[in-house]
Order: sequence, then C-alpha cells, then structure tokens
Amino acid sequence: MITEIKGWHVLAGFVLAFGIIITVNLTLAFNAVRTFPGLEVKNSYVASQSFDVNRTAQLALGWDVSAQLDGDKLSLVIKEDGRPISPLIESATFGRATHVGQDQVPAFVFDGKALRARIEGGKGNWNLRLKARSADGILFEQRIVVEVVS
Repeated sequence: MITEIKGWHVLAGFVLAFGIIITVNLTLAFNAVRTFPGLEVKNSYVASQSFDVNRTAQLALGWDVSAQLDGDKLSLVIKEDGRPISPLIESATFGRATHVGQDQVPAFVFDGKALRARIEGGKGNWNLRLKARSADGILFEQRIVVEVVS
C-alpha cells in the first residue's frame, strides 16, 4: 500500500527534526554555563599590564613545582635549587579542571620533603590552583595538573 505524503507530514518532520536539534543545543548550552568554573581574573586588560613583569619574577625564582595525589593524600613538592622548600601558601584550591563543585582548600603541612594534605580525591583530572609567596616577597601563581597515582 502506497501512502501519499501530505503537507502536515512534511511539517511534522521539520518540527520533529528541528525540535531535537534545538533541545540538544539548549541542553548543552545550559550544562556549559552551569559547570563553568568562572573567570580567572576580574579584568583581563588590567592583569595583562603586569603579566610580563610578574612572569619574569616568577621564573627567576627557579622553582620546580609538582603535585601528586595518592588515594586521599595530596603531595605538593616545591624545589628551589634541588632542595624542597616550604613557602608561605597564600591560597591553594584543589579541584576538577571543569567545574568548582568538588573544590577543596587543602591544609598543607611541610614534612621536610613535601607539603602534604588530606583531601577527598579520586581518579580523574585534578588541578591545584596555587598562590605562594617566596621569602623575598615574590608571588608565585600557577595552576598545577595533579598526577593521580591511585
């Protein structure tokens, strides 16, 4: 049996197809906005005016910084001239790279080798957003990708 395609069939097809496309786009846009962690700086132009000077001072420190997560133990190693140091931590935020829902503020304790803290972690992509001040007052700002051991 051959059925004739009428105008309302074509209209229903277009409405259904575009309805699916619009629904998917709105869902993706809503989730992108909902999980956006926010701005890095309030005014990027103002921040850019001192960027080169700050970067040069930070690089002159010569710090080698790494972070590692082993279960619920977060280790932050900051080395200066190959020796572990414990600078003043002005702020540290441990969290996912994509959203702020699991952000935590670690309470670091220096044990002579590394700064260590207990956190609620797990597998996945974690970052440590760190602001530390050197003994001579230079601010070190960096987002460190945390290596997950287990």
